[in-house]
Amino acid sequence: MPKASFPARWASLFALQAFIAVVAGAFGAHALTSMLEPKALAWWQTASQYLMYHALAGLLFSLFYTHIGSVRRILALLLVGNLLFSGSLYLMALTQLTWLGMLTPLGGMCYLMAWTWFVWRLWQCKP
Repeated sequence: MPKASFPARWASLFALQAFIAVVAGAFGAHALTSMLEPKALAWWQTASQYLMYHALAGLLFSLFYTHIGSVRRILALLLVGNLLFSGSLYLMALTQLTWLGMLTPLGGMCYLMAWTWFVWRLWQCKP
């Protein structure tokens, strides 16, 4: 079996995150509604949405791997952003450890840095 290329590995990682977002969203909508308070359910839903958005972005950016420099940095920022942003919200919803909310903005900053870096690299592309 041939070894997967580096961009394909990144793409598979983000495809897995998209899968997790679907499973987590369904779990939240069906299993957690009777177990969590409305505020915690809202955290769960936000985590699932942002995980899906940025998993799809990671898949998209993986396609640009050979065309835009520094895509590896963008993908890493999205990955860390997903872990910090969605991960902290999922854990906060399940555990009520609201101090985890301090991590959420750090994930948001990773998202913003990834998008900013992507815009910058696109702007620098030559026709």
